[in-house]
Amino acid sequence: MNTLSDNQNRDIHYHMHPYTNAVKHQQIGPRVIERGEGIYVYDDQGRKYIEGMAGLWSVAVGFNEQRLVAAATRQMSKLPFYHTFTHKTHTPSIELAEKLVQLTKGRMNTAFFTNSGSEANDTVIKMVWYYNNALGRTQKKKIIARNRGYHGVTVASASLTGLAPNHRGFDLPLPQMKHVTCPHFYREGRPGETEDDFATRLAEELEALILSEGPDTVAAFIGEPVMGAGGVIVPPETYWAKIQQVCRKYDVLIVADEVITGFGRLGYMFGSDRFGIEPDIMVLSKQITSSYLPLAAVLLSEPVQSVIARYTGELGTFGHGYTTSGHPVATAVALENIRIIEENGLVENAARVGEVLQSSLRALSDHPLVGEVRGTGLIAAVELVADKATRKPFDPVGKAGALLVERAHEHGLIVRGIQDSIAFCPPLIITEEQVRDMVGRFVDTLEEVQGQLV
Repeated sequence: MNTLSDNQNRDIHYHMHPYTNAVKHQQIGPRVIERGEGIYVYDDQGRKYIEGMAGLWSVAVGFNEQRLVAAATRQMSKLPFYHTFTHKTHTPSIELAEKLVQLTKGRMNTAFFTNSGSEANDTVIKMVWYYNNALGRTQKKKIIARNRGYHGVTVASASLTGLAPNHRGFDLPLPQMKHVTCPHFYREGRPGETEDDFATRLAEELEALILSEGPDTVAAFIGEPVMGAGGVIVPPETYWAKIQQVCRKYDVLIVADEVITGFGRLGYMFGSDRFGIEPDIMVLSKQITSSYLPLAAVLLSEPVQSVIARYTGELGTFGHGYTTSGHPVATAVALENIRIIEENGLVENAARVGEVLQSSLRALSDHPLVGEVRGTGLIAAVELVADKATRKPFDPVGKAGALLVERAHEHGLIVRGIQDSIAFCPPLIITEEQVRDMVGRFVDTLEEVQGQLV
């Protein structure tokens, strides 16, 4: 019997890689993953893989951390569920909210919990609209995101996402959501432009869009500190400073989508720390629990929170929330997960071991198939090209990436193909030796597929 799940699994490239347009109909899979241990997972045939993507950019502490199992068990035994509606709450959600605020060093002062990053960004949209209604700015509702950005798959959050496959067939994006250029210098920079010139041009583009739409209609700008699903795009060093200057000039809220970059991925607790971002709203998920349980958080700065709270008092309620917002088991696991990250120095490990990852991959820059190597901390991508001199992509786009990802399984490696960029995002517990092993398996795979692509 063909269930929807069966069909999704058969088309793994299309299901798992929303930015690829290639090899949509190639029938592969499913691979059934049975268990995990540290940075490794095992399939139902007993084959062992380095999980070079930490699942879906998300497993910080590895795939069998017993402290998280124990935390979930304790909480499940004590209070398996309670809600956070009607002036009620429970200890894990209180403690986690306080911990998250503390980790931002005072930039944020309130947490609102959801079950996923998509729900969190959907919540952000509603909060931004609510905030502007409270201020009497009923036309200030448009939100600007970036092409190739990824912010979720609900109707509203998918409209923020700047990936065509997440729009096609769904009547998206919604008209209130606008998009500007992806800050990818390798692909979007112009001849003779420096990275700083490029950043200036993108800030000017943002300002021009705000002016053309009308500053009284533009409410917020949302971006990932480093883009993930769009291809691991690291912006120029001056990009975020210039973007923030434009946003402040026109009273446009800054939303940092830290779903991938939060909790140490870039060698800093948050990606905002790495790039000097001062967000009005911050979105967290994935590594908040190492994805052992579903959880996300929207963090609000005091100026935004105070306006929302005042308006809620006027209306009599904040008419938004989920049955499992701040679920006690999920928040208990998140607290323990953050303790492990702090106690084991995993943020520092990401910075230290990340240097090995970046240097090892950059050593491949002269390879005939490698166009660009990019990344920071423990996230990176290698973009494959058909011609290095002209940066010509493969035809069809995604052909090389799909082939390499599939063949990597035979070398005991799980990576992700985003068009023809191969993404790496291993668990934060990975060691230098394991990084070298992972890159070695990638090199072996690269050599194997080279003969099939030329």
